[in-house]
Amino acid sequence: MRADTQNAVEAIEKSLALLKQRLDWETAEHRLEEFNARVEDPDLWNDPAKAQKLMRDRQMLVDAIGVCSSIEQDMSDNIELIELGEMEEDEEVIRDSENALKKLAQKAAKKEIEALLDGEADGNDSFLEINSGAGGTESCDWASMLARMYVRWAEKKGYKVELQSETAGEEAGIKSATYKISGPNAYGWLKSESGVHRLVRISPFDGSARRHTSFCSVWVYPVVDDNIEIDVNPADIRIDTYRSSGAGGQHVNTTDSAVRITHMPTGIVVTSSEKSQHQNRDIAMKALKSRMYQMELDKRNASILEAHEAKGDAGWGNQIRSYVLQPYQMVKDLRTNFETSDTQGVLDGDLDGFMAATLALDVAGKSRSEAQADN
Repeated sequence: MRADTQNAVEAIEKSLALLKQRLDWETAEHRLEEFNARVEDPDLWNDPAKAQKLMRDRQMLVDAIGVCSSIEQDMSDNIELIELGEMEEDEEVIRDSENALKKLAQKAAKKEIEALLDGEADGNDSFLEINSGAGGTESCDWASMLARMYVRWAEKKGYKVELQSETAGEEAGIKSATYKISGPNAYGWLKSESGVHRLVRISPFDGSARRHTSFCSVWVYPVVDDNIEIDVNPADIRIDTYRSSGAGGQHVNTTDSAVRITHMPTGIVVTSSEKSQHQNRDIAMKALKSRMYQMELDKRNASILEAHEAKGDAGWGNQIRSYVLQPYQMVKDLRTNFETSDTQGVLDGDLDGFMAATLALDVAGKSRSEAQADN
């Protein structure tokens, strides 16, 4: 077996080992039997919500077992074909099987990353909020670049992207924008993006072509679904209406239809600037509940999500990632040290590598915390 093919096999075996570890492979079949027995209970659907959750959990286990078994079987089959091809000196069989193993390694790596998305709200849709920070016009332009980056990333994932609100910069770019991103595991992928993002480049707004540093903050929180109850006391909120200052054209509001809701006990502020004031109230209230739910998640997972919780002001000392376009090309995450010189690719939405590295770091942190708790 050639060296690159052996490397592919080793990568598949590593991914399989991690997948099985996350699944608790030794007890998986027993747990599936328990699920099957509960599904056959004639009283199951007396509680529809509980029954639906049971069916979802069962299907997730079935899918996870199926993925591991399929990868393991495909690997074994292709290794056997390579050995047979070597015995019969059939280069075509060897080549086809080697290519299949390399593709299988990529599939296994992708499934390994997806297995990290098992948090309480990871499967939910997500809100993504971007705010310009220190740097004036340059920072507003950087905010619009970040917005484009995340929209491109979401589109590549096949996610639905809806602009909830936007405030234009005075000269260029945007001061702030909030998006709703809908799709499988949208929050699970995006949650690692909360924090301050730093840009270093030659400013297009500087006639002397000097290098500038700009900052923007990104805040991610899950869309609260119908299974999560968040109570908001009407006495704790203030609702203001105003005229949107978004981009021109057909989306300009001609009445004070935009809505801002302030939750006074926490200081949370959410906005929506669609055409209908009634629609805006509904959107903003959902966003408020999602923010409050995120705060509750952070409290429960303080040791793991400390970095997300302490995003701080958008300025020096709080950044999670640096995007350097001058004097060299580099994007580096300061939490994981994951980096790439393909800055254009990142700005065009190639973010999965950064997200996967942070997900793996969070899982490692959770494992250490659980081990410490057991001791």
